[in-house]
Amino acid sequence: MRTWTPMLLKARDVAIGTSWQQWGWLIQWNADSWPNKQAQTGGTALLQVWDDSQWLQNFRMRKATFLELCELLSPTLKRRNTKMRTAVTIEKQVAIALWKLAMPDCYRSVRNQFGVGKSTVGAAVIQVANAIIDVLLSRVVTLGNVQVILAGFAAIGFPNCGGVIDRTHIPILAPDHLANQYINHKGYFSMVLQALVDHKGRFTDINVGWPGKVHDACIFRNSGLFEQLQEGTYFPDQKITVGDVEMPIVILGDLA
Repeated sequence: MRTWTPMLLKARDVAIGTSWQQWGWLIQWNADSWPNKQAQTGGTALLQVWDDSQWLQNFRMRKATFLELCELLSPTLKRRNTKMRTAVTIEKQVAIALWKLAMPDCYRSVRNQFGVGKSTVGAAVIQVANAIIDVLLSRVVTLGNVQVILAGFAAIGFPNCGGVIDRTHIPILAPDHLANQYINHKGYFSMVLQALVDHKGRFTDINVGWPGKVHDACIFRNSGLFEQLQEGTYFPDQKITVGDVEMPIVILGDLA
């Protein structure tokens, strides 16, 4: 209490003072003593001292991956300073977006963590997500070397296999007028992500956006992947003989 008394007395004097300039001291003290002061000064102070385990816990990636991601997205996310405000840095935009995507935090909580406005958090999430889709999606989610994939599956007992397909439900807040379309078989609102992965579990094709109520088979039949497989353009024409049947490159899936 003895330590706080001078501060409280000074705050009282400011409150009953006649000059608005006196409020500057109180505002500055509040900013300097804020628990997330690293957020107020750019949101990167703690990030400089975190080890990889802390990076993985908070951002689901290591620091080196984060910096590489920022560099790749830099041309799309770079903003100019204006007379009204300093542009949010690329690192801070990406950090805000990743934090929101990795944590179950609301926009208000993320705003407090990084010392920005609520609207800035929303804009960063959308802009970073769009930049990732435009710049990285086709580079990361790609079939790659088919022969390596075939060899990988053959080594674990699945000859001439080009991938494994399944879906996952992403929880969402359903729109009021279509809520019944988004209730999945587990009873919560979701959007479906269909994914094809290689022998190492890396995504080679995705299809996202269908309501949670839609059956897996329906999503698959209406996907670009299904169309390419039917046309024979997704995999090379490479067959093996199983018994007396020629089997093309196949994908594995469950009964759904």
